[in-house]
Amino acid sequence: MNKLKQANLYRSELISISGKLVERYNKCLKTLGFKETKLKSFYIDGIGWSPEIAEEKKNTQYLNHGDANPHGIIISPLQKGKPVYLPFHSFDKEMMQHVFRTHGQKINDITRDSAICIDFDQNIDVFYEPLDVLKYDNVNITFRLIDNLEQVQRDQLKLVDTFRTDNNFIDENIHKQLLESAKTYGDLRDRDLSLHPLHFSTDSFYTRAFDGVYLLRDFIKPIVVFESLEYYKEAIKDTVHDVLIYHIAQPELIAKLTDHIIIECDLEHMVNTSNYERIKKYELAQFLKDTEHPIKTILNDKVLFKSYLNKIDIKARKQVMGVELYLEKLERSNAFKIEDIVDQSLYFSLHQPHSSLSSEHRDLIHKLLINIAPKDVLFLYWYDKEQFYKNYETWDDSFKDWVIESIRNNI
Repeated sequence: MNKLKQANLYRSELISISGKLVERYNKCLKTLGFKETKLKSFYIDGIGWSPEIAEEKKNTQYLNHGDANPHGIIISPLQKGKPVYLPFHSFDKEMMQHVFRTHGQKINDITRDSAICIDFDQNIDVFYEPLDVLKYDNVNITFRLIDNLEQVQRDQLKLVDTFRTDNNFIDENIHKQLLESAKTYGDLRDRDLSLHPLHFSTDSFYTRAFDGVYLLRDFIKPIVVFESLEYYKEAIKDTVHDVLIYHIAQPELIAKLTDHIIIECDLEHMVNTSNYERIKKYELAQFLKDTEHPIKTILNDKVLFKSYLNKIDIKARKQVMGVELYLEKLERSNAFKIEDIVDQSLYFSLHQPHSSLSSEHRDLIHKLLINIAPKDVLFLYWYDKEQFYKNYETWDDSFKDWVIESIRNNI
């Protein structure tokens, strides 16, 4: 990952946590019912998730009590606007934006000497069946401060009232209690520590529950797409819910998404886009072995591209150039079928969210499409960084250089 880090493409916006902040973070973990970290320093993202702690605990979802009970931690106002690098839901970033938009001023004050634990409550205690994800509707976002600071404030105010009553101002015991409270927690009298619960409504989304599920419910008919074959097979046994159920690898899914006006594919338009150029180059790179030139150079040089294209076998050549070959044949006759000429996965990768969709839905559908056919390295980086990092580890060093260049040229 060193090349990605040098290019600021690997978790570059994480916030460093050390010293006193580690103690506060551990108090949050305990408050939420998790074990403390033994690390003396680590990094966190916008929701309070740490890749180092995830590695320490060997659990990427260490801030969850099961799939139905995710949590977050706010330890610093610097988390405002930061990415959520491993979101459990596709709407996690929007929820955190809602939190900071509503309570930003109070968060600035509270995190001077405390930290905030967040419960994302969907009113679901536990999932039992894959289609329980249909219960997702509204999320109640509630907050707890470490050291039970709200109650400490109430106790402190009560002590002050007692101190001011009658002749209690000469009571040394009350003096002692006030001083101990002030030394431990500071003067809380004029602090606004009240973070009222927030409400967040969900529509279509992705969740990591049940090994990854897309719920598309704002269209003609609700569609549930499973990444896990096991949970898909379990879900299709359901006879209660009126929904369409697919596994992500089913070719029929693309046709259904097209019928529901969720995606579209205009090959004549796409063939002239940078998306297509990246996908075509990605395809050729998969067939290049023991090259005389660096793969990055081959993909960036038109002459070398054609040279190596002609060196691979005819079947591979047709796979790389299938779209252009199909469009050429189509100019002569309508008798040709796309499935006979264009590789299915390549064809799927050229689909786009329908132009009528909102920006939120477009992002979700981009993520679904890149999971169906992960051939555009830029879109993979944008919409599924976790999968991008996994794929990146398997690539040739020179191909990695081309990927990094492709991403940096578009951000």
